[in-house]
Amino acid sequence: MSAADNLKTLLTAPGIITMPGCYDAMSAKLIERAGFKGAFMGGFAVSASRLGLPDTGLISYNEMLDQGRNIATAVSIPVIGDGDTGYGNAINVKRTVEGYAQAGMACVMIEDQLAPKRCGHTMGKQVVSRQDAYVRLRAAVDAREEGADILIMARTDANATDGLDEAMERCRAFMDIGVDITFLEAPKDEAEMARYCNEVPGPKMANMVEQGSSPFLAPPQLEEIGYKVAIYPVSLMLAGITAANRVLATLNDGHDTTANATFQELQDIVGFPGYYADEKKYAAE
Repeated sequence: MSAADNLKTLLTAPGIITMPGCYDAMSAKLIERAGFKGAFMGGFAVSASRLGLPDTGLISYNEMLDQGRNIATAVSIPVIGDGDTGYGNAINVKRTVEGYAQAGMACVMIEDQLAPKRCGHTMGKQVVSRQDAYVRLRAAVDAREEGADILIMARTDANATDGLDEAMERCRAFMDIGVDITFLEAPKDEAEMARYCNEVPGPKMANMVEQGSSPFLAPPQLEEIGYKVAIYPVSLMLAGITAANRVLATLNDGHDTTANATFQELQDIVGFPGYYADEKKYAAE
């Protein structure tokens, strides 16, 4: 079963799909080891971890593709990849969709922001016209229909710029175009969340960002509202910053750090036991 087929199966099964955010192969492995059925590779976390830069369109298509390939190769669970605005015109969008499919992504997210895009929970967002947004998504769907083994998620940031009615109209049109999942970014309250879920057909994704622009809810609450997918794109990164700061402070004070995860656990996560088994097998031959 391909990654896309795996995600399709999850979308038709009962219950909400909780996807923590990953930003490299190690974080993706931890998500899989914890028992989650999927993960989300977001541009914010990848830009921060790979470049140490803000999610303002500074990271390139090739950098995101390379990170996505490493992540998809490291795990067997489906991964949704952030394709930003598609990195150009409609032809670029098709190339982005095809590239993410070849990299092993289960789904690619294409949004309607004006390039260079910004994180959905930061200031200064602008969206393209409806027509330009629809052309992007038609190109993405065409790439899927022409053989790219990947699902298409359509994201709109119009709620922040033009209001909820415009955002919902775009989501309904995206579904008519043929996308698999819609994502209305940054609803301001639970009432907006419920209206979106009640009035737009098809699977819908919620984006849970700590201290973000939307209510921060647990997966059961989001499922009750009507969402099918819940992502927590920076939760692991925020936890990592907290842990790293603690360890650095401990080292700076001259104390040891043996209370952390063990070196043996790290070896297990990255696959040393399997490597040693293969090494022994081929040495015997």
